[in-house]
Amino acid sequence: MQGQAGKGTEFRDDRRRATRLPPETVKRLTAINSAKSLYAAFETLAILTIAISVALIWWTPWVVIPAVIVIAGRQQACFVLAHDAAHYRMFKNRGLNDAVGRAFAVIVGISMCTYRVLHRLHHNHLYEDRDPDTPLHGGYPRGRAYLAKKLSKDLLGLTAYKTYSYFFGAPAINDDAERSKRPLDDTSPALRKAARQDRWIVAIFHITAPIIAFSTGYGIEYLVLWVLPLVTVLQALLRFRAICEHGAVTDLSSPLTAARTNVAPWWLRWWMFPHHVNFHVEHHLYPSIPHYNLPRCHAEMARLGLLETAEVRNILTTTRRILAPKSASHPPSPLGNATP
Repeated sequence: MQGQAGKGTEFRDDRRRATRLPPETVKRLTAINSAKSLYAAFETLAILTIAISVALIWWTPWVVIPAVIVIAGRQQACFVLAHDAAHYRMFKNRGLNDAVGRAFAVIVGISMCTYRVLHRLHHNHLYEDRDPDTPLHGGYPRGRAYLAKKLSKDLLGLTAYKTYSYFFGAPAINDDAERSKRPLDDTSPALRKAARQDRWIVAIFHITAPIIAFSTGYGIEYLVLWVLPLVTVLQALLRFRAICEHGAVTDLSSPLTAARTNVAPWWLRWWMFPHHVNFHVEHHLYPSIPHYNLPRCHAEMARLGLLETAEVRNILTTTRRILAPKSASHPPSPLGNATP
């Protein structure tokens, strides 16, 4: 549990499996390093700035199309940084943590405070009725045709409204009238109030941004280089990553097997799993560990043999499992089956 968070705001460590790291190791790994958080933030913004600038200078399909792909990957990196802030893991100062997290969330059209409410349910009730993410990644494998259809709709921008409805809390964080649909009895009123206020900031920003863009003569560029990747490529990325993290698992009784760590080449991790989000087993076991310490957490757990039965797989193996026929079932894989 994060020490900074009070009752109704915390992300609980998943204790359904007794294999734990030594307390002194966990304490060391949960330490927040503001310099590393700043580096992650500036790296993300720098690459976004470079990709947009290059496309503006050389406005041709040969440059714009690759730029859109790169921008979508960095937009996902903004999601991940907002995710770290939602866990109170970017900065020790709560005000600074939330300000930076909300800023990264706002520019990609989501409410970080709303996501904090939803994401608590995902962590604290993984694969239970209260988990709001199960409809996205549950039920796999469903066959190649099913996933191809879903990803095609994502790439055509036909599912973006569902993503943003989710990140605006519908219907998960509406108050008393909706509580029976998705219980939030363990969520603090202050957290829900912050979520409502934060959504107004997101809405105002995304009304104002296109007005400014068109009034300054950059309306088309804004639509092509920001809105287009946001509602197309990014949607497919978010879906596929979520399925890689939790889809086609067979044992929901433990975070070691209900979540998955994906081993992939560096360039694919940079684009599809930015800021170490591929270490998902470790993240569910210890949500208080900031993203830059997850590789060390993974190494420590592997050294102690704590990942021998865990869902740690090469991304190609994960993809084959996800694309398997609907009737397929897969036994858990040992750590040794995951290779770089």
